[in-house]
Amino acid sequence: MPPDDDDRGTQNVDRRWSRLMATAQDGDRAAYHLLLREILPFVRAIVARQHRMPDRVEDIVQDVLLTLHRVRHTYDPHRSFKHWLAMIARRRSIDGLRRRLRLGRLETSDDIAYETFADPRANRMQETRDAAEGLRAAVAALPERQREALELLKLREMSLREASQASGTSIAALKVNVHRAIKALRARLKGE
Repeated sequence: MPPDDDDRGTQNVDRRWSRLMATAQDGDRAAYHLLLREILPFVRAIVARQHRMPDRVEDIVQDVLLTLHRVRHTYDPHRSFKHWLAMIARRRSIDGLRRRLRLGRLETSDDIAYETFADPRANRMQETRDAAEGLRAAVAALPERQREALELLKLREMSLREASQASGTSIAALKVNVHRAIKALRARLKGE
């Protein structure tokens, strides 16, 4: 019985892929990239027979391509490339099923496991940043002499004598300005 057109088409594809693989084995990167692009639908079809979820199919397809890359030197160009590739795809697909079953025995399903609960400490960094911004704004809004006295004595930690010399203000005036600045900041930060 003579072969029909489908058999000839399959044989032609197999010969083409065999030639591309043999050329790729000799170091032709373009042939290898072309081969990988052409075999992708074939590999996907084999894997999809055993895996229904599209993400699992793609994971196994990637595994097949990685395996193909790792063992490409073992291919014999005198044999059918399509059968060799199909065997790799089937075996990697079965390995994927086994892995899933093995993990399925160890995993338990919990519908509420993905619920999240607010941790009171979760937003502390943001609250700290917000408080710092509020404090900067409050300090910037102080009258100039109060702001200067606060910066010299509290932020730069100068002594009264050093602050007095740096600002040209008396020690008594610095004490009054710092007291008034702190009182104004407390009132402003409390929202008064």
